[in-house]
Amino acid sequence: MDEYYTVQYCNCANTRPSSTIESTLTEDEVARLTAAAKPARKEDAGSSARKHKAILDAALKVFLRSGYLGANMEEIAALSAVSKQTIYKHFSSKEALFVEIVTSMTDVASASVHNEVPEIGDDEGIAGFLQMYAYRQLTVVLTPRLMQLRGLVIGEVARFPQLARILYERGPQRAIASLAQTFKRLAARGLLVIDDPLIAASHFNWLVMSEPLNKAMLLGDKAIPKPAALRRHAAEGVRVFLAAYGKNDRNAPHAHSLTRPSMGD
Repeated sequence: MDEYYTVQYCNCANTRPSSTIESTLTEDEVARLTAAAKPARKEDAGSSARKHKAILDAALKVFLRSGYLGANMEEIAALSAVSKQTIYKHFSSKEALFVEIVTSMTDVASASVHNEVPEIGDDEGIAGFLQMYAYRQLTVVLTPRLMQLRGLVIGEVARFPQLARILYERGPQRAIASLAQTFKRLAARGLLVIDDPLIAASHFNWLVMSEPLNKAMLLGDKAIPKPAALRRHAAEGVRVFLAAYGKNDRNAPHAHSLTRPSMGD
């Protein structure tokens, strides 16, 4: 298995094969397709989990290379070293397999950024804390695998509109909501000056993500910045953010006002 495509997934499965559904998905259908199922016997749980992950790893590789319509279950079965019948024991259709790949990868990436965020210490500068947060977000999101998945979902938005919604809700929307809670706590400690944490979080998120994300999406993997460039970009984004929301800049215009804050030293 190509290590490049090895990722973490939740152990979700459906048990009854069916033909591929070509209609668009409703929210209930997405929930149904991603619902977990119990292994048939406890003694088979380990083997079932290994096969489940092997199928997902192989399917990810095939979907990213061939797209949704170009992917076929025979190739996925061959790459995962299982039979088609085994695939259908884990996933009811190619559609169900695609849904789980998107939801699982999005959840894993989001959790990597937003779970277990350390609290800033009393002797720690706010700029360094925010730079750490920004750099972690950039390095988790700006990977070839996630950029290709994002492009694949955008390309299939007419067929799977609910998946695009899931990608947004569990990606940018979750990031902004998590940031808003962090900023609310920082403002309560007097480390930031914020009227609306959600607006401030949106400003921070897109200051950090918009330029490198758009480059990677439109120009491909080679446009993903190197770590040193990402650190510089994170530092500059934080500098601009603190010009509007830092406690030492109370008299400066807010970032959401019509007047642009001064960028001078």
